[in-house]
Amino acid sequence: MKTDFEYITENYNRICYEIEEAKVKYRNKEDTIELMAVTKTVPPEAVNHAIALGANLLGENRVQEYESKKDFYNPTARVHFIGHLQTNKVKYIIDDMELIQSVDSLRLAAEIDRQAKRVSKIQDVLVEVNIGDEASKSGVSPDELENLLMEMAVMGNIRVKGLMTIPPPQSSEKFLYKMQEIYLDISSKNMDNINMDILSMGMSGDFAKAIQYGSNLVRIGTALFGARNYV
Repeated sequence: MKTDFEYITENYNRICYEIEEAKVKYRNKEDTIELMAVTKTVPPEAVNHAIALGANLLGENRVQEYESKKDFYNPTARVHFIGHLQTNKVKYIIDDMELIQSVDSLRLAAEIDRQAKRVSKIQDVLVEVNIGDEASKSGVSPDELENLLMEMAVMGNIRVKGLMTIPPPQSSEKFLYKMQEIYLDISSKNMDNINMDILSMGMSGDFAKAIQYGSNLVRIGTALFGARNYV
């Protein structure tokens, strides 16, 4: 019987192969596509094994869980926050995050800006877009995106690096295409203090399709670590 670590190793190698396969099929060879290991409910020893394999970008969903695990992580790992973030929790993660991917409102952006100023930091962020206008999901609606970006552009301690989305699973490809169009449209406008360096979309079930539609950061949990059944 395979150990958890052997299972993770096999999964990691397969995912890397599939990312490269999608890149060859859909993208230019000079494009960089980054794999994020999503660590929700995954124990630190399994996360550290993934880091040792080369998955040194981690995606954290919950502030409390991150706080309980962060001291056990390999310190070489880079960490992004990708879950829904309450304004009253920003202060707990502001020091540690390379990037916050889930900015979905002006109120949250303002609090990140305030907390980043407090710790003398320019915090890189992505704006999360609710591409399918789903009531169950966070994110700014596509119609409100440009206004939010313009208001964030004047904040002194935030640096917008791109967009993030989670498309509806039942019609993922349609919304991946729509998100690519939005990303390219915003990029073409060359808005002051707004960079479109990162398009974060694609998870375990659709990352190859997301790469086809322009994603350069895929967030993978289940396909790497298995179903979330860790104790």
